[in-house]
Amino acid sequence: MEETNLTKGNTDQQQIRNWKQTTQENKRGTWTIFPDLCKGCGLCIEKCPTQVIYWSEQLGFMGTPAVETRMEGCIVCGLCETVCPEPAIRVERKAKGKIPPTQVV
Repeated sequence: MEETNLTKGNTDQQQIRNWKQTTQENKRGTWTIFPDLCKGCGLCIEKCPTQVIYWSEQLGFMGTPAVETRMEGCIVCGLCETVCPEPAIRVERKAKGKIPPTQVV
């Protein structure tokens, strides 16, 4: 059996997968979607308090549409990341002292 180390420092049978991602940013933080992990369930769209998540033209791993966000209205609350049954969404807030007041568009 042949072992393949994909990066330095990997040990026995570890493999690293570089997932395709799309990251968007606003003044409050960043929002990242991993379309290869999105199964298109729509829970994030349903639960978004500002309704800025929508269906993308890009397909997820089950052949269903992945999602995108309109960052100018995103409050970076992380609810979409919480309700996503897969690790397809990553939300990162910026430092608390630098977050401007919420403006819903």
